Amino acid sequence: MGRWVEVPKFPKRIISLVPSQSELLYDFGVEERVVGITKFCIHPSLWLTSKAIIGGTKKFRFDIIEALQPDLIIGNKEENYREGIEELEKSYPVWMSDIYTVDDALNMVEALGLLVNTADKAAEIHSCISKDLNNNTLALTDSALYLIWKSPYMAAGENTFINEMMKVAGFKNILEGDLRYPELSLIEIKEYNPDYILLSSEPYPFCEKHVSELQTLLPDTTVILVNGEVFSWYGSRLLKAKRYFDAMKK
Repeated sequence: MGRWVEVPKFPKRIISLVPSQSELLYDFGVEERVVGITKFCIHPSLWLTSKAIIGGTKKFRFDIIEALQPDLIIGNKEENYREGIEELEKSYPVWMSDIYTVDDALNMVEALGLLVNTADKAAEIHSCISKDLNNNTLALTDSALYLIWKSPYMAAGENTFINEMMKVAGFKNILEGDLRYPELSLIEIKEYNPDYILLSSEPYPFCEKHVSELQTLLPDTTVILVNGEVFSWYGSRLLKAKRYFDAMKK
């Protein structure tokens, strides 16, 4: 971000602007210090009724945030919007993550643990994720297209965290180039002819009827629904990734 962030030694009024990092704070055991989350911070579900909702990841309720008087706000460069973050940082300490790789996610876990004084718990989570994901030896034999949206179809490109998790799962992203989330027509999808099409559960809620539509278009491709949280959440949700990916391949 090109700036310093100064926070109290032990932040006591934390707002999280990112679902995966909210879940991580919960697993750090700092529930009593988190005062606000977004409406998309669905894990743990009990926080949706016990914490103040400050809007969405792309549209903040500045009046609610002001009333909460946070001493630390935690965001992410991709998931949050620049104008909102720049407005918040005029009044509050705003710490941002920037996640593209598994190592980025691991560094975030460690850094956030230090920031909120839960370094030991962060180290435990860091160690478990690293053991599961950095020791991955799956050969990337199956090409795949990972779709995140419909009308128009949008896919996850190479320069994304989803792409990294596809590799962990043993898939080779069929998309190449600099576009992170390109739009694709049905003709283009058919021309790519991947071994797999992975239909994410978020942000677009793909379901079985979409599987059938694409399966008809590409009869030789395996089209499956996948849990988008496992592929795109980069906090403690990563602890569940290896088991999920192992089950996918069976």
